[in-house]
Amino acid sequence: MSFLIRKSELRDIHEKVAEDIRISDEDALRLLTSKDVNAVGAIANFARQRKVGNRASFIVNRYINYSNYCILSCKFCSFSRKKRDQDGFQLSIEDMVTKAREALDIGITELHIVGGLHPSLPFEYYLDMIRALKQVDAGLQLKCFTAIEILHLAWLAKKSTDETLQELKIAGLDALTGGGAEIFDPSVRKQIAVGKESAEEYLSVHDAWHRLGGRSTCTMLYGHIEKPTDRIDHLRRLREQQDRSGGFTGFIPLPFQPENNEIPVSDPPTGTDQLRTIATARVYLDNFEHITAYWIGMGLNLAQVALNYGADDLHGTIVEEHIFHMAGSRTPQAHTANEMIHAIREAGRQPVQRDTFYQAIREIEA
Repeated sequence: MSFLIRKSELRDIHEKVAEDIRISDEDALRLLTSKDVNAVGAIANFARQRKVGNRASFIVNRYINYSNYCILSCKFCSFSRKKRDQDGFQLSIEDMVTKAREALDIGITELHIVGGLHPSLPFEYYLDMIRALKQVDAGLQLKCFTAIEILHLAWLAKKSTDETLQELKIAGLDALTGGGAEIFDPSVRKQIAVGKESAEEYLSVHDAWHRLGGRSTCTMLYGHIEKPTDRIDHLRRLREQQDRSGGFTGFIPLPFQPENNEIPVSDPPTGTDQLRTIATARVYLDNFEHITAYWIGMGLNLAQVALNYGADDLHGTIVEEHIFHMAGSRTPQAHTANEMIHAIREAGRQPVQRDTFYQAIREIEA
């Protein structure tokens, strides 16, 4: 035990972690609200080292948003548009195939695809999209759709969630994205995302996908109107779901971006708050192997620091990101693989290029 921990009021939590004892919600709240951020980071760093060693990963991927037209009007969202809006867009399948082929030249292994709940596209569009993109390269992994998109597709197909997921899997879907979780507390959800799926519905979609043998990530959007206890409640539900189905590959906390939406937030998440949130997630989510520092929301410099606060993944090269940038993010639209490798090395970690399922594709010297 380091001197930093021996003198900390969080020493008892470190002792639990060292003895592989699951921490409580109360312990997690103490970590999340502690002013001793260095001790919080030290505990999380210990948990990370034991779980994954000195490795830190990234993926060479490309984002594609097929459309930003959406039937919902979530207050936190700066991305969605109505058909009357001049800056709305919708890609054809041919457009998406072209983007995928171009991205293969930089060595991508994954397409990450989400969009709004389109008011008129038929279910066949989504099946044809998956089939066409799979034909671009059989080895290209398709990580597509949020839970609310799956519920929308099930409604379009007039099928159950299980049947819808099965059809998408047969078409070539490899993994679900984790977006749309926001904050699970219903009172918060009612204020920021009226009409969106409930926490139970979000988790039921992922549960169904896991039962089919699929894997997915999960997220939490934080730093808007929620309380610290709401964040812990959110993490608890994810931990319980992971206990049940075991299909989450990683957790990705998303710091709220305050511009161009209807939620008045004058003080978005600070760097310290972001580091504490990542660290708390690492310690509390003891049944998750991977915690991602999402550089698009945090900035690459802070994401590097997060590799010493429990994170072991920096996400991907991305190429073209819309959702966070339309909400005011000032980060670059993309980073090259070499930039990701350099960032990981600077943080003292061994860079590992991974695939969609966090499996190593190549290990690079530290």
